[in-house]
Formats: sequence, structure tokens, C-alpha cells
Amino acid sequence: MKITKIQTQIVRLPADEPLAGGPVTPGATREMVTLKIGTDAGIEGIGYTFFGAALTGALKQAVESLGNLAIGEDPLRTEAIHAKLRAASAGCGPGGILTLAISAIDIALWDIRGKALNLPLWQMVGGSRERVPTYASGALMRTFSLDHLVKAGPRLVEKGFRQMKTQLALPGDTSPAIEVDRIRKMRECIGPDIDLMCDINQRWRVEQAIDIGSRIEDVRLFWLEDVTAADDFQGLARVTDALSTPIAGGEYLYGPAPHRQMMEARSVDIIMIDLMRAGGITGWLKIAGMAEAFNLPVVSHLVPEIHVHLIAAIPNGLTVEYMPWTFPLFEEVPQPVKGELTVPKKPGIGLKFDEAALKRFAA
Repeated sequence: MKITKIQTQIVRLPADEPLAGGPVTPGATREMVTLKIGTDAGIEGIGYTFFGAALTGALKQAVESLGNLAIGEDPLRTEAIHAKLRAASAGCGPGGILTLAISAIDIALWDIRGKALNLPLWQMVGGSRERVPTYASGALMRTFSLDHLVKAGPRLVEKGFRQMKTQLALPGDTSPAIEVDRIRKMRECIGPDIDLMCDINQRWRVEQAIDIGSRIEDVRLFWLEDVTAADDFQGLARVTDALSTPIAGGEYLYGPAPHRQMMEARSVDIIMIDLMRAGGITGWLKIAGMAEAFNLPVVSHLVPEIHVHLIAAIPNGLTVEYMPWTFPLFEEVPQPVKGELTVPKKPGIGLKFDEAALKRFAA
């Protein structure tokens, strides 16, 4: 089997908040780059990537340029194609647009592999279990008012979620006391039995993370996420050592190597892997394997429609972030039931682009 063609497109999806009806900016969008890879066997694989923001056009061009280099290659030889594309980058580092572009191609290659073998992704790469926990994300943002949050949290519980994530490091005129009060009220509104995570998005200094984190330990957070700069492995380790609350991190790291450094420094208790920044499914699995060797659980970042496969496949998968930003791209996606996702049974990644949506949201 050989790759015969590729097709790329930019789509602008509406930036809504569908889980609890959070406020949105009128006209705001999220830009994605979609990819289709065709083969001489008539099997088509799909992939996608994002995080380009103002560089989405450059990201599309990178996917297209690298994808064209894969024409004529055997799509089942993912490592060989990775090596060819990295070599073609003329020594470009592992981060940024190069990795984001390779990830889209890699996802499509694994989709082709699954369709060729008539196996879903989760079975091909481990098949550890058929259902995984999932947590509501994106509905309790730091930019939303506290009044909205204390209504949105119980609404998520009513929908069956047993886990959910909010944010601290508030914008504007904030203080440790305000931050502490906000997370306490969030806990009060959902009760003691719901797993509550909290994302900082790298906005605290190390001493702030230790200070505020120590004040809220009785809130019993499931984890605190990205508390300080993602590449400050020593600073993260100081926070992890100081707090009993588990610390999660990794979504901002590109490729396996920095994840290894983070694990060796014992920077975090929970490894969060971003599929696009990891280098696609191939890179994601390498990082997850390292995490298992370090006795660390793995959680996902975004794209639950693929991460349900990956978290279900590995023995150390903990939970899937349910943030349905990419769902409008597809005809059908996994839906949570009582706080869990069931793995798709269709071959490959089990997804099909909604062609009407691609036309409607075309840039």
C-alpha cells in the first residue's frame, strides 16, 4: 500500500461552551487544520491539528508540505515516515509547527492502519479496557463569574459527570484570599464526592503555587495543573514536594524528550499528554510508556474523541479530558454516560469528517 494524495483545509469552528452554557464572545472561533490522506488501496485516513492561532495558515502549509513528502511511502511504516519528515526539516527542533504538522499526518497514518487491519485504535495499541472515566472541562473557566460557576458545577453533576475542572490564577485584581474563596465555593456547590481538578495554566510563580496550594489542601483537589512555567522542572518539583495535592503537568511539552526530563526531576505526580504536541499517536504512546516506567498515571489534554482510545489502551491511563471543542468536525463522537466514555468499535480512530460542517466552517 502506498500514499497517493493528501488534502488539507482550514476550518473555523464556533468557540462555544456546550457543557454548561457558559458565556462566549460573539463571533469567536477556533481554527483547525484538517487532513485527508489517500492510498492506492482505496483506504483514506483522516487527521487534524491546531494551536496555530495567528499561525494557522503557516501550520496548514507545513502539513501540506510534509504530507506531500509522504506520497509514495507505505502508510504503515509510521517511524520511517516520521524520520523522513524530521530530516526534511533541516535540523528544526522538536517543538512548534513542525511537531504539530507531523501529528496530523501521524494520526491519519494510524487511522489508515486501523482500517487496513479492521481494528479500532485502542485495540491496536494495547486494549487495556473498554470504558474510561472522563471529566468535564472548559465549563468552569477563570473568566466566568463565580455566580455562573456555582450554578454550572451542579449542572454538570446533573449531567452525570463525577469529575470536573475549574481554574484559578484569576484575571484582574485578585489575591490569594480571593483565589481561596473561589475554589472553596466551587467545592461547596458540587459536594465532597465529586473529583475537582484545577488548572493554573502556568500563571503562578513557585512561591505563589506553594502558598495558595497549601491554603486549599483541605478542599481535596484531585489535582492542581500546570502551576508554574512548564519547563521549570526544578520549580515544579519544589511545588510537588511541598503539597499533598497531586500536581499534573506536561501538556505544554513537545515530544518525548522533555517529558523524560520532567519525570526524572520528579516534577509532577500526574503526566498530562497533549496529542498534537506529543508528535501524534506515535509520540503519545512513547511518553505514556515512559510514564508507566516511572509509576506515573497519564491523563489527556483536549481531543477526547481520540484520547478515549489512548487512555483506554494503556494500563496507567487515568481519565480523559472531555472538552468537545473539535466535535463539530465529525459525524459522530463518543458521548459520556454516567461520567464514562466507551471506546469506539469502528476501525482506525473511528471518526468520519462531517463534510457539510467542513464546507460550512471553511476558512
